[in-house]
Amino acid sequence: MSESFHVRLCKEQLVFSAAHFITFGGNICERLHGHNYRVEVHVFGPLDDNQYVIDFIAMRDALQAIVTELDHHMLLPTEHSAIKVAAGKAEVAVTFEDRRWVFPRGDCVLLPVANTTAELVARYIGKRLLDDVEQKTGQRIKRLRIAIDENFGQWGVCELIDE
Repeated sequence: MSESFHVRLCKEQLVFSAAHFITFGGNICERLHGHNYRVEVHVFGPLDDNQYVIDFIAMRDALQAIVTELDHHMLLPTEHSAIKVAAGKAEVAVTFEDRRWVFPRGDCVLLPVANTTAELVARYIGKRLLDDVEQKTGQRIKRLRIAIDENFGQWGVCELIDE
């Protein structure tokens, strides 16, 4: 019989409110809108010398810091082929075809993603979490599943596996 272990972290405070818009269908751009996102993470791995997969406290604190950075901000994709994001010192100008938005720089989080979908925001958070936990604990997580709920049951999920 083989065994596998994982831990799940899904706490009430692991939420953030943020605005975004996405494109789809090639040239359709949603209206600016927001969500109250919930975040959940699963970490898979063997038990360590302490008989746990990962230090819950280190993981919780690292995830909370990332969630706090995103909270009450405008999420903007910097790798989109048609959405152009120009960040200045005081403001961020965003264009898509004939549409234009200008936001205060401090209200924006520029994400290295092609679109601010729940799936890609999950990947962004997951990669940040992997790096932050490794920096805090010296332990590199080999397999992580991160899920973002944007609308009471609409989850974007990304699984990161270090092979």
